[in-house]
Amino acid sequence: MADVQAAEAPPEKTRKGLMPILIGIVLASVLGGAGFMATYSGLLDTGGSDEAHSAHGTDQLDTAFVPMDPVVISLGRSEGVGHHLRFQANLEVAPGEEGTVEALMPRILDVLNSYLRAVEVEEIERPTALIRIRAQMLRRIQLVVGGDRVRDLLISQFVLN
Repeated sequence: MADVQAAEAPPEKTRKGLMPILIGIVLASVLGGAGFMATYSGLLDTGGSDEAHSAHGTDQLDTAFVPMDPVVISLGRSEGVGHHLRFQANLEVAPGEEGTVEALMPRILDVLNSYLRAVEVEEIERPTALIRIRAQMLRRIQLVVGGDRVRDLLISQFVLN
């Protein structure tokens, strides 16, 4: 008879261990459904309203662009072959700062020429190189111009010959 009681004891422990898991699943389902309904019905403000989109759209209009002249940079020789990089970009600037940025364009071009001449051809040929190089150039331009005058660097041409 002791063997019969010992054989019945473990199933009760597994039922007790299984009950919190089932309660957790049911509660997660109910709370997930309630969260979905609250979001779907608009009870929660998710920032997706038309006012938020229109405000974001006006921020995009509060910018000005200063074009940079095309630049051809001779890079070091790789395997006995000389390479040239053709580069052209636009600077996204704060409104009213166009004149200041245009006045500093010779310094900007000097900084970019110096940086791009130091970049190895193998680095430029990497698939992810443009992202890193763009970030480096933007940071250098912001140091030259100062403050928050230049917001972004928009590359329109980046060709390695």
